Amino acid sequence: MSVEIKTRRRTSRDVRLMKGQAPIVMLTAYTAPMARLLDPHVDVLLVGDSLGMVVYGMETTLGVTLDMMINHGQAVMRGSARACVIVDLPFGSYQESPAQAFRACARVMAETGAAGVKLEGGAEMADTIRYLVERGVPVMGHVGLKPQSVNTLGGFRAQGCTEEEAAGVMRDARAVADAGAFSLVIEGTVEPVARAISAALPIPTIGIGASPACDGQVLVTEDILGLAGEISPKFVKRFAHLAGAVDEAVRTYAEEVRARTFPGPEQTYPQPVTGITKRTGS
Repeated sequence: MSVEIKTRRRTSRDVRLMKGQAPIVMLTAYTAPMARLLDPHVDVLLVGDSLGMVVYGMETTLGVTLDMMINHGQAVMRGSARACVIVDLPFGSYQESPAQAFRACARVMAETGAAGVKLEGGAEMADTIRYLVERGVPVMGHVGLKPQSVNTLGGFRAQGCTEEEAAGVMRDARAVADAGAFSLVIEGTVEPVARAISAALPIPTIGIGASPACDGQVLVTEDILGLAGEISPKFVKRFAHLAGAVDEAVRTYAEEVRARTFPGPEQTYPQPVTGITKRTGS
């Protein structure tokens, strides 16, 4: 009798232990089909609130709701088997108080089965992070450029450009690590600052527009596949240009439908033969 061996899913502890051992590969996923494709190749799948812009066409992430994050988190969990799945907490679901944050996390963890949550913020969120970790919620931090704070940051611009800013990002990173986060995303931060943070912290750093010295890297999957339009941040590298392939496939489909060559015999169901076949002979 054959025994099916189930793949063990990575946990937040596994990710933390990768510090200094191997680079962490992380990509975003919002749907089960995409999660299924990414799962064999990545260590972490992030159900990012970037889905507001990528999936729903919003101008920022601020309109994303907790219910949206949970629905997409469930889809990504169904489509994956081995990656550590982390779900973003959306704007307004955790900033009010540690208790509010825990209620949001409790829903995410219980309803999706994800390994942890990610939240934005530095020193000002340290008490909340500590509160969550003490209650069993693995937290991934996020400092530097924080998309949920884009209005107060004055737009999407690199962080750490001045000595004061650099000291602030370092202070935020240390506060998040000291509060018990298992890892830290550093976004849109000048390279020397991100490099210094990665060297100083005992937890893994995951860069996005930061430094190759970070312990891992994350990008939006649709960006690297060329599915997110022509405009993309400086730090994005396109590893494929699938938009052209999609355009060609849909163009050919439309032509065949209009020419009535699709569907053909291979895509239709013939009338089945019914009745009793007549015998010949006596």
